[in-house]
Amino acid sequence: MTIKNQPLKKIITYCFLFVSFSVNAQNKAPIYLQPLGKVNTFTLQKVKQSVEQFYKRRCIIKPMVSLSPDILADGKTRYEAGRILRKYRSVQNLLIITEQDIATKKDNVKEWGIFGLGYRPGKTCVISTFRLKRKVGREKFIERLNKVAIHEIGHNCGLNHCTSGDLHCLMNDAKGTIKQVDEEQMKFCANCMRLLK
Repeated sequence: MTIKNQPLKKIITYCFLFVSFSVNAQNKAPIYLQPLGKVNTFTLQKVKQSVEQFYKRRCIIKPMVSLSPDILADGKTRYEAGRILRKYRSVQNLLIITEQDIATKKDNVKEWGIFGLGYRPGKTCVISTFRLKRKVGREKFIERLNKVAIHEIGHNCGLNHCTSGDLHCLMNDAKGTIKQVDEEQMKFCANCMRLLK
């Protein structure tokens, strides 16, 4: 079918473009960055840029929410990641960022210090800067933080820890050490990319 009436053709073209953009925007819902307690503005901006570049989604930094005693771990010296996820569980894609130490229960250890934790699948994850900035400069710290953010959002997207054997894939389990995070590159392996799509 051809449309000879040029104004009508333009209207139909604009309607098609609008509908295409709307469908694409729905499939690419924004990711919200939620500072939990005081978080350095530079740090938030760097994570925002990294997430937008990697996931091709808009990121929106929300106003800070205060830390509260109900999310403290039982030892009262750090925060319990599971409690944070339950308290701030969201229907939006939400990456919670804190500068405080976070922990979770692992095997017989009540408070196992971690870099981050995310629902798989789900919409909410939390990362902490606390363990990532030890004994390194700002550039290395930001690199680590970006990797952990991408990793936890990957869990939200349904990805499990990588089993492909590619040590450079961001979805590898850190197994409690920063060494694995430093080994990784800013990419998913072919297997994780396939599962993501």
